[in-house]
Amino acid sequence: MSSTIKVAIATPLDPGLRHLLTEVDPSVDLLVDDALLPPQRFPGDHEGDPAFRRTRKQQAVFDSLLSEADIFYGIPDTRPAALAPAVRANPGLRWVQTMAAGGGAQVKAADLTAEELERVLFTTSAGVHGRPLAEFAILGVLAGAKDLPRLQSQQAARHWSDRWAMKQVHEQTVLVVGLGGIGKETARLAKALGATVLGTKRQPGPVDHVDEVHPLSALPELVGRADAIVFTLPGTTATDGLYGAELIAATKPGAVIVNVGRGTVINEPSLIDGLQSGHLASAFLDVVAVEPLPTESPLWAMPQVVIAPHTAALSPHEDRRIAELFATNLRRLIDGKELLNVVDTQHFY
Repeated sequence: MSSTIKVAIATPLDPGLRHLLTEVDPSVDLLVDDALLPPQRFPGDHEGDPAFRRTRKQQAVFDSLLSEADIFYGIPDTRPAALAPAVRANPGLRWVQTMAAGGGAQVKAADLTAEELERVLFTTSAGVHGRPLAEFAILGVLAGAKDLPRLQSQQAARHWSDRWAMKQVHEQTVLVVGLGGIGKETARLAKALGATVLGTKRQPGPVDHVDEVHPLSALPELVGRADAIVFTLPGTTATDGLYGAELIAATKPGAVIVNVGRGTVINEPSLIDGLQSGHLASAFLDVVAVEPLPTESPLWAMPQVVIAPHTAALSPHEDRRIAELFATNLRRLIDGKELLNVVDTQHFY
């Protein structure tokens, strides 16, 4: 790179946060034209207003701006289809920061060549969404233990039933499938409630607040021990449909399922069968395999299911936290240090 580091703002970023990037070093030069970016509708809205359209001339100016940059702050318009042409039009591009924690899936979807994946470094926003998603995960664990679906049903029917003994999280075992940033925070919160915490990790080793760490291959045994199972896994070829009929059959009867990773990790027809049969008690889903969830999906009408429209990760501070993460990595880049959250372009996470 030249003495000036040109950073193209490829997705919306509040002007009030841009100083976080420029203050990293005097060499940083932002390439940005707000007329070329869709307005944000809410904090963390990296796609921007879907009604926004560039004129042909505006698109040409936007493409020209991207072609001059050393770094992209965001995948252009957060669309994988826009990433490949932008990479190919800019032989000097060295780094792309994705807005998503699971940005590896977007990079994979761009269908870049091996040479392009070697030339350009991709990093994700992993860690930014850990606490919000962990709180949703714990919501599911607590709601499952306290029979939230039954409470809602009885309230809707104005029915005052006999009393019953609710489950206690401090007496339960919570399995966290995937001990990345989200999983570690989920484990911390579950442990704070007194639960026994099990976890899986690609390379098992001690993890704070986790009583037992196992490889993913141990899932058939682990699901049989867990009162609640929290999935935080990224969407990869290896995780696609991971939690299917066989693992559901092996799951402890009455278990609660929570997914804050990627919807493709769970085989939805098998999940539906497990819920309808009563083998699984309830499910709390921030993500589903196809988003938006099709209106004909049985999940919509199931009283033991709570669906969040992939919104649990959002917080009013998301944009600032991603900008701060980017600034940290930008400093590391200038100092010749290894960047954080680099995408593994073999497994794409």
